[in-house]
Amino acid sequence: MKFLSKMLVCVFFVLYASSSLYAHSLWVNSFESFAHKPGHITIGLGWGHTLPIDDILNSPNGKMVIKDFCIIDPGGNKTLLRIPSSKIAEVEKETANFDLYNADIGLQKLALKKDSLEGVYKIQAESKPTFYTSYIDTKGRKRLKLKPKDQLKDIKKIMMAVKYQASAVSYLTLKKWEAPKAVNKGLEIIPMTDLSKVKVGDLVEFKILFMGKPVSNSPSKEAYLTASCPSFDRGRKFSIYSKIKHGKAEFIAQSPGQWMVGTKYKGKVRKEGPLKDLFGKADFSIIGSSLTFNVK
Repeated sequence: MKFLSKMLVCVFFVLYASSSLYAHSLWVNSFESFAHKPGHITIGLGWGHTLPIDDILNSPNGKMVIKDFCIIDPGGNKTLLRIPSSKIAEVEKETANFDLYNADIGLQKLALKKDSLEGVYKIQAESKPTFYTSYIDTKGRKRLKLKPKDQLKDIKKIMMAVKYQASAVSYLTLKKWEAPKAVNKGLEIIPMTDLSKVKVGDLVEFKILFMGKPVSNSPSKEAYLTASCPSFDRGRKFSIYSKIKHGKAEFIAQSPGQWMVGTKYKGKVRKEGPLKDLFGKADFSIIGSSLTFNVK
């Protein structure tokens, strides 16, 4: 009974973590300061529900492991940024009222130079892929493993086999704006509006691509771009929804402050097609993508 109890607790934790993961968002925080020339930008990562900072990425309630965190300059040169720890955070100090954890959200200062290259700098982060395989084993037991299905040897019937990954971007514009070019990989939210000059009341336009092809609605699947900002929802946790049509979506900036736009894409894995590298490992791929910017 004691062993069974431990197993049930373990399964509950994994189910909770996976559902929590889908509910959470990953985003890039980038705070610009030009009070002292040539200026600097403070960069970090957000994880959870509420901008600009919510939970820590290595939270015991559901962590996010970052695979890539970098900045790409206007010339296409990539500089790696420090990746936050993925080791589950432990309680540093415990009181009767709260537990205290050290927080690592990847905060770093990027100090600009007098002759810094003008143009658009792309700050991006990508999580490590996570696999969820729910199945009935050869002994008739319901199981859930954080592994692709081709790594499991005791499968009788697959209930669910999913790969999840998240990506996030933000941009820094030094004097000269140019719409970012598509890299034709993963799920991309590409701004078609100069994000460095957006004011309240402006129309902001985006292009949304999956593997280089426009994302759009279909009779069986509706695609949306969501937009949210703390000064707009005022703690009520609601968003603006814009239907993605022919790979494009837009919304009117409703209030000043930091905005996050995001979307998710669920694709069926087939032997041929854009997700063919996952064939035999998962039945579906779910990708979440976000973009953050500031409205004046």
